[in-house]
Amino acid sequence: MKNAVTRNLSTFAIMLSGLGLLAGASHAQGSAANPDDNFSPATLKFLKTNTGLDGEQWNNIMKLINKPEQDSLDWTKFYGYCEDIGDKRGYTIGIFGATTGGPNDEGPDGPTLFKEFDAASGAANPSIEGGLSRIGVHGKMQGSILKISDSAKVFCGKIGGLQGNAAWRQAMWNTFYKVYIQYSVAQARQRGFGSALTIGSFVDTALNQGATGDSGTLQGLLSRSGNSGDEKTFMTTFYAQRSKIVDTNDYNQPPNGKNRVKQWSTLLNLGKTDLKNADAAVAKVTDWEMK
Repeated sequence: MKNAVTRNLSTFAIMLSGLGLLAGASHAQGSAANPDDNFSPATLKFLKTNTGLDGEQWNNIMKLINKPEQDSLDWTKFYGYCEDIGDKRGYTIGIFGATTGGPNDEGPDGPTLFKEFDAASGAANPSIEGGLSRIGVHGKMQGSILKISDSAKVFCGKIGGLQGNAAWRQAMWNTFYKVYIQYSVAQARQRGFGSALTIGSFVDTALNQGATGDSGTLQGLLSRSGNSGDEKTFMTTFYAQRSKIVDTNDYNQPPNGKNRVKQWSTLLNLGKTDLKNADAAVAKVTDWEMK
């Protein structure tokens, strides 16, 4: 499960892209002039094929996700993000907050990320250890938890240095898809829903509260959201159910969680379900103060 408490963004947490993907980007809007420029061509093709959504739609989803995660719409600045935010989940890393694990997260996604990085870097037999070695950091698995032996300054400095690394970005999206997006898309489609807003809402819930497991996860919330085949009716119930628990169990610091859900529910009521030509609407719903 992810934790989205207010984060103190350290100097190594925010680094500009070494690939120039932020060129011409507006800080207020959090995107390049063309949303597609925020993704590699391979990532765009992968997302379109597997989710049915294009670069503009995913760019808006990521803005909505990053506001309560990092208090910024400039989500592409956080591929190199790394910090121990004190939530007993180890280090939090990257654009979706992969964790290395701890007492509050015994099924972390960080190990998958490092293995995917090894694979994206060309390893014939990718491994967690191989990914760590490529970065130049030291750690080992203790059960399901990845224990980093380097200092926070060293480890997060190395992660920050990957901000513009193409293989790291590919690994980030591969992990994001495998752990959160794939399940979210499947849950939307099996209910007959395919809008960008619904898929984005499910992804945001999964990375913030966990995809599967206890009652607070996406799976748990879906089980309490009824069986309506009308997307707006179902999602209205879903948002109401999520609002009841989103500021509990260290998911978010109140009232950030309720504001997080309100972003999505307001867009639903505005009829912006496709997240196309929605820059003004996204800017409006994310114009709230993080606590």
